[in-house]
Amino acid sequence: MSDSNNRRVFLKSMAATGLAAGAGTAHASKDVPLHPSDLGLTGKGYINPRKVLLYECTRREIRERLAAGKLKAALVPTGSTEQHNEHLAMIMDSAGALVTCQQAALQIYPKAIVTTPVSIGISPHWMNRRGTLSLKKETFVNVVFDICESLKGHGINTILIVNGHGGNVKPLNEEIANFREKLGINIDNCSYWDSIDKELGNKLMETGAWPSHASEFETSIALAAFPERVRYRGIDPNYWDHADYDGRNGAAWDKKTFGESKVASAEKGEQIITHASTWLAQKLLGMIG
Repeated sequence: MSDSNNRRVFLKSMAATGLAAGAGTAHASKDVPLHPSDLGLTGKGYINPRKVLLYECTRREIRERLAAGKLKAALVPTGSTEQHNEHLAMIMDSAGALVTCQQAALQIYPKAIVTTPVSIGISPHWMNRRGTLSLKKETFVNVVFDICESLKGHGINTILIVNGHGGNVKPLNEEIANFREKLGINIDNCSYWDSIDKELGNKLMETGAWPSHASEFETSIALAAFPERVRYRGIDPNYWDHADYDGRNGAAWDKKTFGESKVASAEKGEQIITHASTWLAQKLLGMIG
């Protein structure tokens, strides 16, 4: 498949993600004449990407896929609703986890379904920036557990929790063994950026930093998958010089990472998403056996 066709497939697939819904409309007028039934390329041909999103399915569709033995696993995206500097939408972490999960599920369709994202995470360290929402550790862990328990109740016994927010990493790592013991199923967790090794990261990122918050890495993903969530227009270039917050990763840090975000590109984001989703698909296939 040519690079041009690859990009068309990528953008069509992005257009049908829900939280990652902006790419199709943002590029349709000049890049991709989108068909009303947006199609995504899978291992078995073309399929509407919404079919791998549990919240876009009907109960009949899920019931029939389970009864036929086609649906064998679930991906549970976790993220946050938190500040992402002056230019990125607060849903970035959740949308990043969701889009990589969706692309992974498409690669192995119809074996996996993607649940509704856990879109508020553990973010007390960003509460000095307006708009951030945060859950207590036990609340977040309990919500994720209850989602997994629900999936088990429907007969889905292979689950991969895919995280997109740094504040969730340690709690998930600490609790995953308890999840396995309590649920008695095949369950694991990771962050989608675990797929990026040092060699690839240094090749892709001019700053040499990933998944650095709201910087080159995340901004590239957003430019590729949901560019309407990247908004530079109207930002005061001197804002950080008189910002009213300090402490961990204060205004000076924000100013630095904002500058680093300017070297982001949609092309880098496509490579990150493609690599991460393929890595997730292979990881889940290994769990399915």
